[in-house]
Amino acid sequence: MPSLKNKNKQMSPAAVISLSFLAVILVGTILLTMPFSSAERNFTDPLTAFFTATSATCVTGLVVVDTGSYWSIFGQLVILIMIQIGGLGLVTFASFFGFLIRKKPELHSIQVASESVNTVGFYDVKHMVKRIIAISFISELIGACLLMFSYVPKFGSKGIYIAVYLSITAFCNAGFDIMGMVAEPFSSVTSLSSDPITLVVLPLIIISGGLGFVVWTDLIEYRKKKRLAFQSKVVLFSTLLLIALGTVLTMMTEWNNPATLEGKGFFYKLGNGFFQSVTMRTAGFNTIDTAGMTPMMKIFSVFFMFVGASSGSTGGGIKITTFAIIVLTVVSVLTGKEDTIMLGRKIEKDVVYKAIAIMFIFVLLIIVSSIAIYNLNPGISGVDATFEVTSAISTTGLGVGVTGVCGAVSKIILIIIMFVGRVGPVSLGLALSMNTNRRSNKEVCPVGKIMVG
Repeated sequence: MPSLKNKNKQMSPAAVISLSFLAVILVGTILLTMPFSSAERNFTDPLTAFFTATSATCVTGLVVVDTGSYWSIFGQLVILIMIQIGGLGLVTFASFFGFLIRKKPELHSIQVASESVNTVGFYDVKHMVKRIIAISFISELIGACLLMFSYVPKFGSKGIYIAVYLSITAFCNAGFDIMGMVAEPFSSVTSLSSDPITLVVLPLIIISGGLGFVVWTDLIEYRKKKRLAFQSKVVLFSTLLLIALGTVLTMMTEWNNPATLEGKGFFYKLGNGFFQSVTMRTAGFNTIDTAGMTPMMKIFSVFFMFVGASSGSTGGGIKITTFAIIVLTVVSVLTGKEDTIMLGRKIEKDVVYKAIAIMFIFVLLIIVSSIAIYNLNPGISGVDATFEVTSAISTTGLGVGVTGVCGAVSKIILIIIMFVGRVGPVSLGLALSMNTNRRSNKEVCPVGKIMVG
């Protein structure tokens, strides 16, 4: 039995998760640097390899070189494995295989697994981890099979590989594509902007990964329970609302833009508006030219990327629930209510405080990083700098051309905020503290009266 001293030296679950991501990034960087990882069989610049490995592991999608044309099949598979590990979490995989061989986990291992899959408690973590793996692989398999109906006739045998690759990266909300094998480099899926299967199936795969595994478990068990949990109701309602809003805003702002939707039919505009609405919240694919979007659409995109996907999902951003709590807190203040009320339920104060802290950290990092990149790279507009930074920290991966032209220092800034955006600002703070003690920080202080507004 470990001593109390050794127990106190154990790293917190957040620290283990953060270090596991860092380990995957470092291994991926080494592999991508090697000649066998590039199509030309040349050594890759370490910064390029490091950036790509970080973007893949943090399921972002920003790239310095085109994935489909620059990297060899080996390099592409290394990236795909990092995406899968990053999307589900290295600790989730480790816990799954540990449970699979019936290894009895220690309490600390259960804590780490619980934190990794974002469960509220330790109850049935083993079952949850197995279900996460099953949901992920089944969703990716179904998605790949549906995409093959379109891609095999278009691209032949390569269509199978492309379908599998896109399905995995879509479910993990990563945004990496290998379309450079059959289309223009850095074109994402713009060559498929008229393909109905791409416009419908790919967003559905993205949504399935972005809902979160807790919501999926709730939906699977709905027939037995005959009710949905509170979080599931909030996530599903907010997701539908944001998708509808994003579709309308995309169509309105880009309707007469010659670089994107002008001159196209209504259903083309509707399909691409829907696709853009889904992907700009966290996935990073694009069927229209993001660099050619209107400034207003770029600002809208920043908002949607900032909000992101659901807690406990493969997506990023501050999360739908966090944003909903903040909005309803403002509504409660304006309507004179003492508590934050959501769908007839009171939200606890500590949850509200955490939501505010997460939003504040995200906003602060976006402002500081955007100013830095704007000043370090003359010729890049403030809107484009903010767009790229928000895309990085929200692990979305949509780009407007900034990543490809910015300098080494700017790339390092993007690497840092991609990592912070994936592990979470609050989790990163816990990880850096390396403190597993849960001592109360409550202080008895006199009341300080101060005016606001």
